Amino acid sequence: MSDPQSSTTKRCITAEDLYRLHWVSDPAIHPFSSEIAYVEQHINKERTDYNSGIWLLSPEGANAVPFTYGPKDETPVWSPDGTQLAFLRTTDDKRQVWIIPKRGGEARQLTHVENNVRSLAWSPNGTCISFVAKTAENPSSPTSDGGTQEAQLKGRVVNRTKAKSDGYGLWDDTRDHLYVTDVTSGYTVQLTSGAYDVAEPVWSPDGQCILFVARIAEHSNEDTDLRKQNDLFTIALGTSNGDAAAPLKLTHSELHIESAAYSPDGSTIAFYGHDRHAKDATQTRLYTVPSSGGTAVCVSETLDAHLGNAGMSDMRSHLHVGPPRFSADGQSLYTLVTLEGNVHVYQFALDGTFKILTQGEREIYQFELTSDEQHIIAASTDVALPGDLFRIAIHTGTEEQLTRVNDSLLDEIEISVPESFWTEVEDGRRVQGWVMKPAGFKEGVSYPAILEIHGGPHAMYSNSFFHEFQLLAAQGYAVIYTNPGGSRGYGQSFSNVVLGDYGGRDYTDLLSAVDEAIRQFPFIHPERLGVTGGSYGGFMTNWIVGHTDRFRAAVTQRSISNWLSMYGVSDIGYSFTEDEVGGNPWDDCELLWRQSPLAYVQQINTPLLILHGEQDLRCPIEQGEQLFTALRRLGKPTQFVRFPASSHELSRKGHPQLRVERLQRITNWFVQHEL
Repeated sequence: MSDPQSSTTKRCITAEDLYRLHWVSDPAIHPFSSEIAYVEQHINKERTDYNSGIWLLSPEGANAVPFTYGPKDETPVWSPDGTQLAFLRTTDDKRQVWIIPKRGGEARQLTHVENNVRSLAWSPNGTCISFVAKTAENPSSPTSDGGTQEAQLKGRVVNRTKAKSDGYGLWDDTRDHLYVTDVTSGYTVQLTSGAYDVAEPVWSPDGQCILFVARIAEHSNEDTDLRKQNDLFTIALGTSNGDAAAPLKLTHSELHIESAAYSPDGSTIAFYGHDRHAKDATQTRLYTVPSSGGTAVCVSETLDAHLGNAGMSDMRSHLHVGPPRFSADGQSLYTLVTLEGNVHVYQFALDGTFKILTQGEREIYQFELTSDEQHIIAASTDVALPGDLFRIAIHTGTEEQLTRVNDSLLDEIEISVPESFWTEVEDGRRVQGWVMKPAGFKEGVSYPAILEIHGGPHAMYSNSFFHEFQLLAAQGYAVIYTNPGGSRGYGQSFSNVVLGDYGGRDYTDLLSAVDEAIRQFPFIHPERLGVTGGSYGGFMTNWIVGHTDRFRAAVTQRSISNWLSMYGVSDIGYSFTEDEVGGNPWDDCELLWRQSPLAYVQQINTPLLILHGEQDLRCPIEQGEQLFTALRRLGKPTQFVRFPASSHELSRKGHPQLRVERLQRITNWFVQHEL
């Protein structure tokens, strides 16, 4: 963990300090020199958007220099011979593949497809780049990436169950399909087509085919939006004109597969996936399958943990972690593992034995391996560090911090370092939590405290930096946060706790953790408590104030109030409600209503601030509207704030000014109600 300086010479953090933060991600290691290309993002001077560029760093961390100048460059990928760097650049709201020589100079645009590009990868011989781009099923249909005003004013025909997606909007008659472009000529071929989406493509080591994840219908009447499993497919490239054959299915539709990689000799495929035996609560595990297809074998069977990163922070949103990494000899796999508040790099042998390669109270949110497998380059955060790159020796564990992108800000501000505690709950489980002292803490003084509740619910608070938590501490509040039943990081049975029991043991876990925090940290005033959370945390905030008057004030964010309407209006409502709550509106109306916070609105006496994004399609704004209308009708103390042009990701990647306003409204509400 980073070591914050004494607070005597520092100031309190503010909401506006968001404008000064920088975010590091996507390290890409040069195949020979081990130089590191990475993305550094910040908020522009006008405070209206995010800018990002690619920087180049020596292996030892010296002489970081800007390599591209954006303003929106991302996803650096070195060519196999190391002479060129491919990346994605957004200009005029269109994201395409660009290439820049390693020696520097002008970048050139490689692709010119109609819609946005993502998931680029070099072919093993370096002559081609594959990518995924949105492709219209009906060429005459308007898409979200283009189309004239006249085309956009036509009625939309909806003929699929998943008709919208948070952050992207209504389905626009496009599918994500696979393309290959010749690096020299720019000649581009579309390899896949049809009513399915391609994800996570990767080249075979011999360059003869590309592996990808998809749900492809087995028969014409199948609704793949309702299928929970997906499969691995390969598509072989033609030898003469670049055309491809039909996709070949490798797996048996028994798993939900996330991303995959080939072994160096091409004989084996490793991937992340799970069998959904606990529905959405099922932990992701590590599997292998022969590259010719067949039955998958779980490699991580001996570890009761989630493979990948389930940590949460307001410093980033859904960064790409990538597939597991094979060792050069093909006998082991490197992966992130989420466990008890930390995310670390593990190495699994194919027989299931494993080693933990990184240490400390931290969350490693991305990593890459040097070509000699002597070092890990990790993008890492801890409670006092928003995120930087570290070079970690695999065999000794020694590490060096390579970047210090926020040092100037961190030198100015006081950081509250949380203390971890555990709560024994009634069914024998142990619940992990943290308490942050308020700024200017003095022994013998009682302080108000705010309970923060994470979303998911199958996610995890970790030892990572939270601007929102630091801001609340700066305002004079102790901050309590915890991972109640349903959270990832504590084994499969712990994640299962919430299924069919929202507002049950998760609710008592949270209140028990508050009780334990008050017992262990006597500076917390037991009668001056506030509560807030977003998404599932918003649901739980609504549930709490409908079942206890213990909290003086509450802020619910992008929340759920009514499962009956959530089923049909959320982009995932039809599956999430059935899997998590356990029913649908026509068969289980009473169940869904009984577990809806709106059913208990008459019991809400706590002043409740409702924050919601108007373009939130995960927890649509009607959820907040219903709760607000009911509270107003009943004469309860409430306020509703609607954030324009904001999705479910407002707190993590929303408009910078709205992110700051959101933080200010949270703190002001607690101050207003004399917490």
